[in-house]
Amino acid sequence: MYLRSLGVYLPKGRMDADEIARRSGLPPEVVREKLGLLEKPTPGPEDHPAEMAAWAAKEALAKAGLPGEAVDWVVSIVEEYKDYPVWATAPYLALKVGASRAKGLDLNQKCASLIGALEVARGLFATRKEVGAVLVAGGYRNGDLVDYQDPHTRFLYDLAAGGAAAVLTREGPGLKLLGLAHRMDPGLALSVKVPVGGTRAPLTPENLSQYRLRVEDPEGMKRRLDATSIPSFLGVIREALEEAGYTEADLDYLALLHMKRSAHRAVLAGLGLSEGRSIYLERFGHLGQLDPLLSLRLAWEKGLLKEGSLVALAAAGVGYFYGAAVLRLEGGLDA
Repeated sequence: MYLRSLGVYLPKGRMDADEIARRSGLPPEVVREKLGLLEKPTPGPEDHPAEMAAWAAKEALAKAGLPGEAVDWVVSIVEEYKDYPVWATAPYLALKVGASRAKGLDLNQKCASLIGALEVARGLFATRKEVGAVLVAGGYRNGDLVDYQDPHTRFLYDLAAGGAAAVLTREGPGLKLLGLAHRMDPGLALSVKVPVGGTRAPLTPENLSQYRLRVEDPEGMKRRLDATSIPSFLGVIREALEEAGYTEADLDYLALLHMKRSAHRAVLAGLGLSEGRSIYLERFGHLGQLDPLLSLRLAWEKGLLKEGSLVALAAAGVGYFYGAAVLRLEGGLDA
C-alpha cells in the first residue's frame, strides 16, 4: 500500500501568540516558547470540518491524477465535532468528490485517527483484491471548544482548524507503508471530554457555557502523562520500525503532531534525531489527526524527503490512543 498523494486546506484566518496570551492571561513568551505556538489557523464562516475535508480530498485526488470514480473506499477521519451532530461524513465526502461507486466508513480515534485509518486501509488492500484506491480525509476545528480561561486545558490552546487528505493506492509511486503500531491507555478514558451535550448531561440553556473541552482530573492526568506519554510515543514508533525491519537510526524524517516544545524535543532526543529531521508546527498549531499529513506536505515542499527516505508518522489522541506508521518513499510523492 502506498500513500500516493496529499491534499491540505488551511483557513485564511489566524490567531497569533499575542491574542492567545490576551485571552488566557499567559505571558506571550510562555505561549511562544513553552506552548510552542506562534500562530494558528482559525476558521471562517464557511470552514466546516467536513467541507474542509472535502476541499483537501479534491486536491489529493487531483494531484494523484485520479477521478472520484476511481475511489473504492472513503475512510472519513472528520472530527466528531463537525458540521452537524449525529451525522456520518464518509457519504458526504464521496458526494463532494464524485466517488459515486465507493464504499465508506467513519473512523474516530481523536488525534490518532490517521494511524487507525492506515490500519483499516491496509486491511482493505490485503483482503479485498478489487480495491485499488482508498481516500482518507478529515477536517478539524476543535479550537471552537477551547476555553482560554481554563488553565487546566492550557495544553489545548493550540487547537486549530483545517482539512487534509491522502490517496492510498495498491501500487506506487508514493510512500510505501512498511509498519504500523498502536497502543491504548484505558486509565485516561475519561480524562478529556466535553461534559455536557450527551446523554449523561443533555444540553440545556443553563449548561451551554460548559460545552467546552474540560479535564476531569488535572493532577491525575498530568502525573499519568508525565510518566507515560513520551515512552508511549517512543514505544509505538519503535514497534512500527521493528515491523518494517528498521531501527530509529534509519529514520530520515519524523512527522509528529504538534505538542509543547519540550515534549517535541524529548521525542526527537529519544530517537536520536536532530531537530532538522522533523518540522515543528509552531505556525500551524494542532490540527488533530491531520498534523502528520500537514508535516509530510511541509517536508516535501522543503525538500526534506528524498528517494528512499524512511519516514515515521506518530500521533496520540485523548482517550488515550497512541499510533505510529513507518513508510519509505519510492518514486516520488504527489504533494
